Amino acid sequence: METSLKEINTYVHSHGMPYKGKIIMVASSPAISKQTGWPIGFWASELTHPLHVFQEAGYEVELASTEGGKITMDSYSNPTDESGYSAHDVISLGYMQLDWFNQMLENTMKLTDVNTKEYDAIFLVGGQGPMYTFKGNNDLQGLFAMFYESGKPSAAVCHSTTLLLEAQKSDGKLIVDGKTWTGFANAEEEYADKAVGQKIQPYWIEEEARKLQNTYFKVAAPFSSYAIADGNLITGQQQNSGAAAARLVVEKLSREL
Repeated sequence: METSLKEINTYVHSHGMPYKGKIIMVASSPAISKQTGWPIGFWASELTHPLHVFQEAGYEVELASTEGGKITMDSYSNPTDESGYSAHDVISLGYMQLDWFNQMLENTMKLTDVNTKEYDAIFLVGGQGPMYTFKGNNDLQGLFAMFYESGKPSAAVCHSTTLLLEAQKSDGKLIVDGKTWTGFANAEEEYADKAVGQKIQPYWIEEEARKLQNTYFKVAAPFSSYAIADGNLITGQQQNSGAAAARLVVEKLSREL
């Protein structure tokens, strides 16, 4: 029997790695920052670096966004941007040359169409967009809680961890209750603000997290690769932590195989 190209793409992954399962990644739909007036979206490396880890490990990845359809990377995260800020990001640059990747960015699934039973883990992509599109998003909070309470690896990195300031379990307690976790640090926000000469974010995640009771928000040196796994909750500090968080997801999944 002949094997179709679609079947090959589905079941054979990087370097012949056998198919192990499916992971849903969720990114922000395009938005406008009320703080700066800038167009904002997802941070490229927080999608591409975890994607690379997952594909290398044999997982198929599907991409959803808060509204579905086309999503846009923050310009400073684009390795071809004239600012040169992310010119070193060869992983993102490589993915940007691939037709299927660009098609994926053009045609993301609606958040509300995600069936949790089809996926082994959820991974939230950061960027500036989540500060507006994830904040107060009941659909995303509910989806993340469903993954978490079913025992599946549930990950968030950088500014996507804003969801964890509010996301609750079915018993009404915060998901981060009794948990150690991380996210974009005050020191990193301060650095970014000074670099552009204005306050970029409407609030700081670390500042808000430290107001919560019975949870431990922990950060490492600014812009270092840092991720934490506490049970099946996995968090990464910022854009340099996406791959580290993804490896923790793969590690959790590997123990279950």
